[in-house]
Amino acid sequence: MRVAFLEVAEAELDNAIKYYESEQPGLGARFRDEVSRAVSRITAYPSAYQMLSRRARRCLIAKFPYGIIFQHNASENEVLVIAIAHLHRKPDYWLSRKP
Repeated sequence: MRVAFLEVAEAELDNAIKYYESEQPGLGARFRDEVSRAVSRITAYPSAYQMLSRRARRCLIAKFPYGIIFQHNASENEVLVIAIAHLHRKPDYWLSRKP
């Protein structure tokens, strides 16, 4: 299955990795690894996650207060990551994002 990220989602991921790395060396890499594992789970079971809107779902990232907001397009065999969202910040900020 193909996985694509909106540019803004990639930026969120990069910013979170940099933040965690600045807080503790190696923590950014651990965050990146957890995101990678979550993406692998999404590609294996894309319909197993909580629906947040008509087309978007959320997969929680283990050990960190983040979720991956994504859309699954079964006909194109693709997952589109809309946001790497911090769970304790402004909810639903990603709703206006268009693929």
